Amino acid sequence: MREIGGYFELDKYSMPMLHEGAIALNCGRNTLAYLIEAKGIKKIKVPKFLCDTVREVCEKEKISITYYSITRDFLPEELTLEADEWLYLVNFYGQLDNGTIRDYVEKYERVIVDHAQAYFQMPLENVDTLYTCRKFFGVADGGILYTDTKLDREIPQDESFERMKFVLGRFERSASEFYAEAAANNDFFADEPIKRMSKLTENLLHGIDYEAVKQKRTRNFEILHEAFGKINPLKLTVPQGAFMYPLYLENGGEIRRKLQAKKIFIPTLWPDVFEHCSECELEYDYAKNILPIPVDQRYDEEDMKYIIKAVFDEIE
Repeated sequence: MREIGGYFELDKYSMPMLHEGAIALNCGRNTLAYLIEAKGIKKIKVPKFLCDTVREVCEKEKISITYYSITRDFLPEELTLEADEWLYLVNFYGQLDNGTIRDYVEKYERVIVDHAQAYFQMPLENVDTLYTCRKFFGVADGGILYTDTKLDREIPQDESFERMKFVLGRFERSASEFYAEAAANNDFFADEPIKRMSKLTENLLHGIDYEAVKQKRTRNFEILHEAFGKINPLKLTVPQGAFMYPLYLENGGEIRRKLQAKKIFIPTLWPDVFEHCSECELEYDYAKNILPIPVDQRYDEEDMKYIIKAVFDEIE
């Protein structure tokens, strides 16, 4: 029976949602799990420069994994695929444009594009492409998948209201107070089955001004690149709606620790790389010394200038 009256719940938002019409799932890792099941994938080749999430999904789904190295421009080194093997192509920091991605699709055919760091880059038609929402917006979960193959079974819908405390808490207090809950939320999805995106997350994603977010992220990236471009050896393009600004410094790990003391928190995105790669490999060097600087919609030009000064103070 429908409830009428009583106290108000969260308002329902109706703004257009980016990636409307794609398959909306409960988390990024399950976009891959969905593809593996829907496409009947048995073998996959993934970059060494990646978090363990992809490996964990493949192991859970009993998929054979091989690894490839990347170049200094975040591109796969020369590789070959077996007859039934898929290439997992990661768009690191949004540096792969659709023309480059199309070249890989034409060459290898069986390609999965990971746009977890490129939410605003639209997918190529008929190319399996996945996105994750938590890396760009204040939600507790959510993943987006483009594919032409649908699962022929009923998928339950997730509920996320009990996992929103760390998101809501940071809105009114400091991040440190809710860090443990945020970390626990990340771990939560390790054993979660494929579900449809929760109504709460989908509603919140309908309340975002995507154009304003894209412009803010793009401009912040530009400001940092104007300041750091001469000292940053990475050859970067400015992505629309950037994820983070990757600043490579030879002593990046040390600078990261010093910035943390100033409450500028620069993550180590793929700490698993240190376990799987040797110190002489590029992936180890990148994981240690690339500083992924936040450029998201919470910050403005003054914040970018503050970060720039803090970095140069530590370098000098």
